Amino acid sequence: MNSPVLPLTWHLARSSGRRGLQSHLLAAGAAAVGAFVMLVMIAACLGSGTRADRTAWRTPEPAKHGTAVQALATTYVRHEPVTVVSLAQLSGRAATPAPPGLSAFPKQGEVYVSPALADLLHKLPAGQLADRFPKVTSYGTVGAAGLASPDELVAVVGRAPGDSAVSKAADGGASWFDIGQTARAEVSGFSSGKASMFTASDQTMTLLGLVLLAMPVVVLSSAAGRLGAARREQRLAALRLAGATPRQILAMTAVEAAAVGGAGALAGALAYAALLPALAQIPYGVGAWYTGELWVGLGCLAAVVLAVTALITVSAVSMLRQVATSPLGVAQQANPRRTRLIRLVVFAVALGYIWMSTDGGNQLKARQLLALLLLFYGAFWLFGPWVVDRLGRVVGRFARRPATLLAARRLSDDPRGAWRTVSGLVLAGFAAGFFSVSMLGADTSQYRDQVSVVSADTGAARHAATEARTLLHRAGVTATVTVGREDDFDSMLGGAPGVIAHVPGGQERIDTALTALTPLTSGTPPYSRDYTNANDRTATGLISDVTTATLALSFLVATASAGLTAAANVLDRRRVYSLLRLAGTPLKVLDRARTRETVVPLVVLAGGTTAMGVYGSYQLNKAVGATINTSGALQLAACAVLGALAMFAAINGSRPLLRRVTADPAQTAD
Repeated sequence: MNSPVLPLTWHLARSSGRRGLQSHLLAAGAAAVGAFVMLVMIAACLGSGTRADRTAWRTPEPAKHGTAVQALATTYVRHEPVTVVSLAQLSGRAATPAPPGLSAFPKQGEVYVSPALADLLHKLPAGQLADRFPKVTSYGTVGAAGLASPDELVAVVGRAPGDSAVSKAADGGASWFDIGQTARAEVSGFSSGKASMFTASDQTMTLLGLVLLAMPVVVLSSAAGRLGAARREQRLAALRLAGATPRQILAMTAVEAAAVGGAGALAGALAYAALLPALAQIPYGVGAWYTGELWVGLGCLAAVVLAVTALITVSAVSMLRQVATSPLGVAQQANPRRTRLIRLVVFAVALGYIWMSTDGGNQLKARQLLALLLLFYGAFWLFGPWVVDRLGRVVGRFARRPATLLAARRLSDDPRGAWRTVSGLVLAGFAAGFFSVSMLGADTSQYRDQVSVVSADTGAARHAATEARTLLHRAGVTATVTVGREDDFDSMLGGAPGVIAHVPGGQERIDTALTALTPLTSGTPPYSRDYTNANDRTATGLISDVTTATLALSFLVATASAGLTAAANVLDRRRVYSLLRLAGTPLKVLDRARTRETVVPLVVLAGGTTAMGVYGSYQLNKAVGATINTSGALQLAACAVLGALAMFAAINGSRPLLRRVTADPAQTAD
């Protein structure tokens, strides 16, 4: 005997009318947003790993029987890093293979540059950049295989084995800020597994953003699965009373939710694929992306579509437990939807575990920190409905206006539904509070307008100071040149012998001085403040990029979730709204009640998570001895205002729907 599930599901979907179609379109839209956001973050995470792999060849890997000398150096122009890889073939040794991005191993005097660096060399005066490299009639090109981004500034220079750029002095190590920016070794190939310092942390930060966005996407998918829940419950309860089995009821719901969710998730995946060229232009870390770096592959694409579809399906089916066990109670709308105290207990236990895991100076790995963050989000998501329930009772006890009383009753009658409306922005509040006031890194303001050159010893430094004055004068740069003290570890030389030139006049003067002093170096190029704070600047830059992207996507998901839930609530409560209208309640009061139903939990819960984020950031800054980013308060305020405005705009978007469903209250109530 053929199962009646599919024909009956199709018949009910077709006969659900315009409101049923609206619910399906809203659910599909939510699935599309969720799939799109997750694919973008997964693409950034996987692409960051590919980027790091593409930069690993620049760090020399020592070989026992090396065939060439490789030296890594970093110089700066316009505050941007220029990675310089010097290569020298050793005589009498086997030929060294070509590095990634080059067709052949560079010969002495050849210079290969990335396309972005080639543009900059033609744009800037030679005295600010080009004169730092050997003079050539034309530059070769470093291909995409050797670059992490089309915006990277990379040069590969062919040297003689005796050149100072590949001597032992090029190994750096004189100061703590040389780490990751200089290296030197005899190599036989380019198979190093150590990524550049400018890309090594990219994947960890994008993984953090992925974790921060995972819960809001889950919430959005759950909200999509619950769209039209009241209408579906009433319809299926009637079928259950007419003789349908629980299995048939669940199967019908699963088929309907899977079809709608799958269509929406597939639309989101197609939107991601179509927008790949535009997404690749969004800068992160070292710059924009190559389009291929952001392609997740068909397997991952299908997995995300299936995951979002499964979330929506499970969410829809989980709402039917009462229908399967007590269809008469559902038909009579006798489900109070109360929450239990166990939610508070679980939340307290989770917070206690997180506190003990992070207290006492424990050094946790990145995966452990991410797991604790996910645990916090999960515990708070479970705790939210309990707070909303209690808020509704408290507000209802002290309500003085009809709209406030109606809002309080709705909060206590359906706390899970009210929580779903605000949960996206509440969870985003933690990220906003944490990242907006974080300021990791050392203060290097005392190095402003300084250019330093490392020397072999104090005698060489004195001789270099005299020559530096001549070179700077010849380049037209006014500067004060001093010899650094070897015991001054707070200076820009970090305790190493060398020369410090104080160069007023702005960044162009600094770049000119860096170029003019290049002949003085015995290995490490002249460097400015950009070189000394490169590690901190890279870390804070990644945090800033991930924060901006995470908050933008979080607000997108939160706004979609709020608008979706608000529209679903109107459709699900149309009978209640119509009865209130028949009783004489003005439409304006109903609309105010809907708004206050959102404002009350939003202020309390979003304010609470934001405060937790600020406190967590304060503790982190305190642990590493960093300062608090006071300007981040403005960013935090802007995030709060934008999030609140987006939330209210999404809720008010369903106001015309409320007007339509209550246009004929007598007919709707029947």
